[in-house]
Formats: sequence, structure tokens, C-alpha cells
Amino acid sequence: GPDVVQAVTGEKISQNGLGGADVHAGVSGVSHFVYDDEQSCIEEVRYLLSLLPQNNREAPPVVATGDPADRRCEALLDLVPVDGNRPYDMRKVIEEVVDLGEYLEVHERWATSVICALARLDGRLVGIIANQPQSLAGVLDIHSSEKAARFVQMCDAFNVPLVTLVDVPGFLPGVDQEHNGIIRHGAKLLYAYCNATVPRISLILRKAYGGA
Repeated sequence: GPDVVQAVTGEKISQNGLGGADVHAGVSGVSHFVYDDEQSCIEEVRYLLSLLPQNNREAPPVVATGDPADRRCEALLDLVPVDGNRPYDMRKVIEEVVDLGEYLEVHERWATSVICALARLDGRLVGIIANQPQSLAGVLDIHSSEKAARFVQMCDAFNVPLVTLVDVPGFLPGVDQEHNGIIRHGAKLLYAYCNATVPRISLILRKAYGGA
């Protein structure tokens, strides 16, 4: 706690500032979900459990959503700019593609250059990993690589197929990234994909540069 930290390092910080919900949701990446009140939390936990199978030996439940699997998504023509340097909100693309526009984002506040979400396609659960051009142009850095790798491993553990929406300019360059092991952390994502035994589909929206 704060008292121990102050005694050891001399740093003064509050309980919430050291390890509150906002810190662990947006800075450390320890917390997957954060809600403002207990009722919202309970509702979202129920939604999460409705998506996942009872255990890792079962397939995720299939739900008839009434959203035709063969419907066209004409709005995508306007959502994704032709100019590779123009940002856009990848969440709107996800909403357009998935059943009823509904999805549950994991680690929403942490490593925001990549989006990880659970959603349904034709009533079947999929895990979506997507670059977010609105945040750091969608680059992969240390945190986003680790975030995506953990999500891929979770989906693989629960037999959830993976859909990757790619629009990435590369790995984030910089002394800080290099010294903190971007090569090592970036490789975690590669290993996660290679080790996954579930079906995997990658869709390139605009660009897919370099190792990223």
C-alpha cells in the first residue's frame, strides 16, 4: 500500500493513485473491466458468462440473433477512408460487421491502439483483434502486443475462433520501446497466434507493414 511505498521509496501517493481501479484498467493492464456501479458490473458479468462456454472442453453457446450472415455492409465503404494516413474509428467497423452491432470489449482502457472484443457472427462467438487507427495510428507497441497476445490465448483456451482486422503501420519505433524489449514482447503475439488451434481469419482493411 501507499505507506509501504513511502517507507521504501519516499514516494507519496494515494491508495487509488497507486492501485485503484482506474490505474489497473488504464495503466497497468491488470484489470480487464471497470464499471461505475455494482449493477452495471453484475449485468456485464452476466453478459460475459452468456458468451463463454461452461469450461474449456465445450464449444461456446450458439445463439440465434436474427442478423443475416449474408447481409451486405455498405456503410463500410464510407467508414474506412481510402487515404491510408486518415484515421477512423475501428469500433464502428466492428459494430457494422458483428451481429446486431453488439460486442464486449476487453481491456478497453489499456493499450488502446489495439481492440480486443468478443462478439457474434451468425450467432457464433468470435474473438476480434483489431488495430485502432484513432490511437497512435494503430501501431503495435509493447503494451498492445501483450494485450492482444493474452486475448488470443484466452480465446484459444475457450475454443473461440479469431478474426483479426488489420490496419497497422508497423511496430512503434523509439528508444524507450527498444530498451524495454519491443522485440521480446512483440514476439509474444506471434507465439500466441502460432500456438492457437482455433480457426483464424485475417482481414486487411488498408495496410499491414513489416513484422506487425
